[in-house]
Amino acid sequence: MYTLLADHDWNGPGPWILLIPLFWLAVVFLVVLVLRRTVWRRGCTGRPDSPLSVLGRRYAEGDIDADEYRARRTVLAEDPRERRGGAE
Repeated sequence: MYTLLADHDWNGPGPWILLIPLFWLAVVFLVVLVLRRTVWRRGCTGRPDSPLSVLGRRYAEGDIDADEYRARRTVLAEDPRERRGGAE
């Protein structure tokens, strides 16, 4: 049986061998792309902080005093459904 691999005049794998590194580059590129769109984006600073964390940061920086902090925290921590129910 005659096969290409048994041919003694074979000059190497040819240009198609470049497809193997291109395949792995594509795999790495897709993995990085998926990670950027999912896992790594969670730590992004462009996401808005919760109102309570912003209030805590303002209190820690000295922008507001303790009384104002407690009053605003109470308003933010209460259930919004209770506020609507009491106003009706």
